Amino acid sequence: MASDTVKTSVLRKTYLRILLPLFIASVLAFLDRVNVSYAALTMNADLGFDAKVYGLAAGIFFAGYVLFEVPGAILAERWSPSRWIARILFSWGAVSMLLGLVQNEWQFYVLRFLLGVCEASFYPVIYASVIPRWFVAETRARAISITLSSLLVSAIVGAPLAGWMVGLQPLGLKGWQSLFLFEGGVTVLYGCAILLWLQDDPAKARWLSTEEKRYLLDTLRAEQAATRLQQPASLRQALAQPAVLRLCLIYFLWITGFWGFSFWMPTVIKNASGWSPLAIGLASGVPMLAALAAMLWLGHSSSRRAEKRWHVALPLLLAAAGFLLGALSDHIVVALLSVTIVAIGVYSPMGVWWSIPTTFLTGTLAAGAIGLINSAGNIGGFIGPYALGLIEAATGSHTLAYFWLSGSLLLSALLVLGLKPPARTADNPTQTAASGGR
Repeated sequence: MASDTVKTSVLRKTYLRILLPLFIASVLAFLDRVNVSYAALTMNADLGFDAKVYGLAAGIFFAGYVLFEVPGAILAERWSPSRWIARILFSWGAVSMLLGLVQNEWQFYVLRFLLGVCEASFYPVIYASVIPRWFVAETRARAISITLSSLLVSAIVGAPLAGWMVGLQPLGLKGWQSLFLFEGGVTVLYGCAILLWLQDDPAKARWLSTEEKRYLLDTLRAEQAATRLQQPASLRQALAQPAVLRLCLIYFLWITGFWGFSFWMPTVIKNASGWSPLAIGLASGVPMLAALAAMLWLGHSSSRRAEKRWHVALPLLLAAAGFLLGALSDHIVVALLSVTIVAIGVYSPMGVWWSIPTTFLTGTLAAGAIGLINSAGNIGGFIGPYALGLIEAATGSHTLAYFWLSGSLLLSALLVLGLKPPARTADNPTQTAASGGR
């Protein structure tokens, strides 16, 4: 058995060599995905887009994403996860730059769709193909939580940056144009750089000692062997498992609320306050700081307690309550409190959530299942922003939309609590079946 010193050394090195490049890539992914919500503060008026046009464009990203999610995840697992991630970064950065040249709504729709196509499978490849190759089961939830905390870091840093850039007009460009061109260009450059940093195989890692490689590879092989004894024989059987389909439904309901919140948060704050884009960006960072602290704490708590269901369900219940609070008043204090509660609820359990599928699936089966689950969620990502835009355009208020998003998150939380308790074995008392923990 490896010593604690070896385990600690492996964890420290994999954090630096694997988790850090993934963290930076995820920051850029989220910035390129949501910069449209800050660009919209001035772009909609410049181009004559109403709430329906913006809502459809925000949501159509996920149509492209869903179509290529599962094939992309499987291809990456069979080819090279690190090269696939580099390809994703380069292509979506290029499309993001093209968004700065949009002149009409149809160009807007097409490029948002292509952005989804380019980014498809990014997170499933991280969850199913990269992290399981480098992190043993007991550290996986924490590793995913740290990676996904990048979503909040990007919001904390990116929201004020986006708000500031939207107010600029460099080189004769509109502020929203410079936002797309700058953030997309940075992503293209990082897509080239990550090829020199990220690796696929611990056995070929020169930065691990022989003893460290032996510990990591032996532990991972033992865990994968135990999981393969319980998992289906084929990808089709894996995707048709009731547990996988249930996770798809949970994530669909969750992400309906998540993206309904994320794409409209700056607009909600603007309508309640009348603040400048920079002030809105700064204010948006406060809820994300709270959500970041909650996400890191939940990942640590889940790994320490070997429990997942309650660590996912309770934050979702909190988010449902936050939407109800937001429906009560348009006052800026209520709006900010609602946004903070919802941010904590929809963001913080992400790391724990994505450690669940790899407790009962490995390799290509895990990649395919996670791709399917993420695709289901991203259908919700299309429906959430688009429906919210339709409701607001029809009623002149977000109140009814908030009730709907609250109900979606409430049902998601109840379904999480209905997951089966873990199947434990004598060899691995913390091993879970298709359950998500205790």
